[in-house]
Amino acid sequence: MPQHVPSSLRAAFPRSAQRHPALPPQPRRIVFLARRDFGNEAAGGSELLVDRLAEGLTHLGHQVTLLCGGPASYRDYRVVSAGGDLGHYLRARSAFRRQVGDCDLLVEVCNGMPYLAPLWHHGPTLRLVNHVHTDLWRMRFGGPLAPAARLGRRLEHWALAGARRSGPLVAVSPSTAQALRAIGVERERIRVVHNGVEEPGPPAARSPEPLFLAVGRLVEYKRIDLLLRLWERVRPVTGGRLVIVGDGPERQRLEQLAGAGVEFTGHVSEAEKHRLLCAAWLLLHPSAVEGWGLVVTEAAARRTPAIAFDVPGLRDSVVDGETGLLARGESSFAAAWCTLALSTHRRTLMGKAAGDRAAQYRWSHTVRQFRAVATEAVRGWTP
Repeated sequence: MPQHVPSSLRAAFPRSAQRHPALPPQPRRIVFLARRDFGNEAAGGSELLVDRLAEGLTHLGHQVTLLCGGPASYRDYRVVSAGGDLGHYLRARSAFRRQVGDCDLLVEVCNGMPYLAPLWHHGPTLRLVNHVHTDLWRMRFGGPLAPAARLGRRLEHWALAGARRSGPLVAVSPSTAQALRAIGVERERIRVVHNGVEEPGPPAARSPEPLFLAVGRLVEYKRIDLLLRLWERVRPVTGGRLVIVGDGPERQRLEQLAGAGVEFTGHVSEAEKHRLLCAAWLLLHPSAVEGWGLVVTEAAARRTPAIAFDVPGLRDSVVDGETGLLARGESSFAAAWCTLALSTHRRTLMGKAAGDRAAQYRWSHTVRQFRAVATEAVRGWTP
């Protein structure tokens, strides 16, 4: 199928004229192209998803390489650094040719800035989309940087909807699938593959005193500043502590905004995260948008219900009124917070429902689903 790309971009990214051998019925050599390795201090849900997919596919006999920016850590699969956190976008093509050479399937992990892989990789390419950053570009690059936001948004939309109108795309939730359709991706090309969750292991004790937990990278769109404002309204009603797990560029500003009863832990170990998720009365997730909201499922596996805004991604991971509550504004978020904090019975029922739902999501199932789409992408590819 012809590519609908500007001639200037075609010239900037010429394809090799080398003929490729016949592709195997299943991709054996799979390369993930992503911004960060899971060992990166800025890693989040996207990096965890890629790590679980790469690890699972490796255990199934595939040869997996992760080509990423920033530092590269040792894994059961190969990890190759293409340069700095941002500079690697420009070096991805040369690093692929120099350090990888070839593969049966290139998986481009789409988190905003595209790699434009279909322009320089002459072979099957599968896009893995956590969420479409349409509104986040404006949030991240406001004021004098607004032109950069417009350029980034156009590039992202073109890379997802216009670069090559063939082959499947993987969305991590129905909300992401809907966002892809909204920018012009055909419905029949989208495959939803949900995130999984680990078996939680033996439960830790629930806190006897009110303990509320927020987990995630401290960046603008996670809106922890909003949570801190609401805490000043909620704390006189509920008492207790608000614990914020994670780090990021917003941490210093947020610590200055925090009032009484707020604790910032920074990064914690998996064992400590498990303990906190078990101990918490509620998980609080004030983010403006998510692909899925992996920590919601992690909390649910510990029978901890969540309160979030009714936004893309979180409306998929939280079943409103059953595994948690979805708010449609700041006042309703505060009201839901107070309501569940004061009702042990309702929290317990929602926690049980959350645990039952989380049991349906396991990484082994995610890997099998993804492998099926990867096989489809290889079999359906035409030069």
